[in-house]
Amino acid sequence: MQYRYATEADAPAMAALFAANHHDALTPEQRADQGFVQGSLDEGALRAMAAHGGLLLADDDGQLAGLLALSAPESLPAPPPPVRALLAAQDTLRWQGRPLRAVRWLLYGPLVVDAAHRGQGVARRLFTMACGAADGRADALVAFIEAANRPSWRVHVDGFGMTPLGEVVVGERVYHVVAVAPRAKAPGR
Repeated sequence: MQYRYATEADAPAMAALFAANHHDALTPEQRADQGFVQGSLDEGALRAMAAHGGLLLADDDGQLAGLLALSAPESLPAPPPPVRALLAAQDTLRWQGRPLRAVRWLLYGPLVVDAAHRGQGVARRLFTMACGAADGRADALVAFIEAANRPSWRVHVDGFGMTPLGEVVVGERVYHVVAVAPRAKAPGR
């Protein structure tokens, strides 16, 4: 398995992986069992993110095993509603005693792993790669997890040790905001 930054040429495979694991493509049972991604990351958006070095991926001999977005919040030209809610809540969300607005942070996610590669450490390796990529650039990696996405909570909070900061609400959906210090989780630390 090779872990690397995505290139623009990876966009079709990334879009297919994202679409296959999108909330709307899964049954309620699948969402409860494996989690889901949301939003509208199509091939064009993924190609642009890859061009700016914002996507990490796991490549299993030419087969896309997983992907993880890592971006500066101010670099998103049209943030989706949960990101806008997170940005608006920066004064009330606190990281290590300080308002999030006063912290250097990067937006972490979405993270998606191909069904055939789950349970093999792909998510953890992508997480570790993200921590290494953020070390020195940010004091925190910040993510949001829809309350209905219990599998994502188990991976990120229970498994990776991300700390809950609070919640944001978009329409009728509740999102938990979680964070981790990249320096504490970066390789070699």
